[in-house]
Amino acid sequence: MSSSEQERSAAARSQEAVFGEGCSYDDSPHIRHTAIRQHLERKITDAIREVIERRQSCDVLDVGAGHGHFTDAVLRAGGTATVTEMSKASFDHLKQKFSDEPAVQVLYDPDGSAPIRGGAQFDLILLISVMHHIPDYIDVLTTLCDKALRPGGIVLTFQDPLWYPRQSRWARALTVGSYLAWRVTQGELRRGFKTRWRRLRGIYDESNPSDMVEYHVVRQGVDERALLELFEARFADVELDTYFCTQSLLVQKVGAKYFPHNEFGIVARGRR
Repeated sequence: MSSSEQERSAAARSQEAVFGEGCSYDDSPHIRHTAIRQHLERKITDAIREVIERRQSCDVLDVGAGHGHFTDAVLRAGGTATVTEMSKASFDHLKQKFSDEPAVQVLYDPDGSAPIRGGAQFDLILLISVMHHIPDYIDVLTTLCDKALRPGGIVLTFQDPLWYPRQSRWARALTVGSYLAWRVTQGELRRGFKTRWRRLRGIYDESNPSDMVEYHVVRQGVDERALLELFEARFADVELDTYFCTQSLLVQKVGAKYFPHNEFGIVARGRR
């Protein structure tokens, strides 16, 4: 097994541990913050309508769909969806949720290869709060763009942390402080400090979901410039969207207006 395969396997085990039976994705920041969710749903809707206007239909690949919140947005906009999940419990939830929906196909994808195994191609690929769970996200995105996306297609990514080394110390301090403030409200401040202390020392325990479930968050974030370079070589139009996001609802209200941006999304249109 290659190092990338080993890393994906570790990420998959952590997903199983944290997002297992009984888990709800409603606690995720991109789900709870109304303004962020509505902004993303508008982007999804606009992309699908753009494709439908051109092709009269829109086949969507929703990678790492969680519990299908944004798959619902795809259906409302008139698209059909193939959704993937590496967590077996989430896969089972998706299968049950969309059991009576012929416009949705659900794939169990523990190793990240399901979208390209059957040779299907799509008009829109969604990666919502998922790239920081993929160790080799550049390679995975390259494969998806080159093999799973039709000419003229669109890729939409959202809710990934900006590359840490390019952020100021002040910006990083605000992000960490916001996280710890959220841990206080959860009654888990000690856990939060212990997790941050391990990260500062570069210690990552593959058996500890706190260290592994947000795979690249615990390292250096996601390199948005590398992604822009990848997309700009393949698409006619590429748009970077940055914003502030944290787990705490109270801090989010202040941070959205005054704090430095720490998250990003990209819309790449017109696959050449």
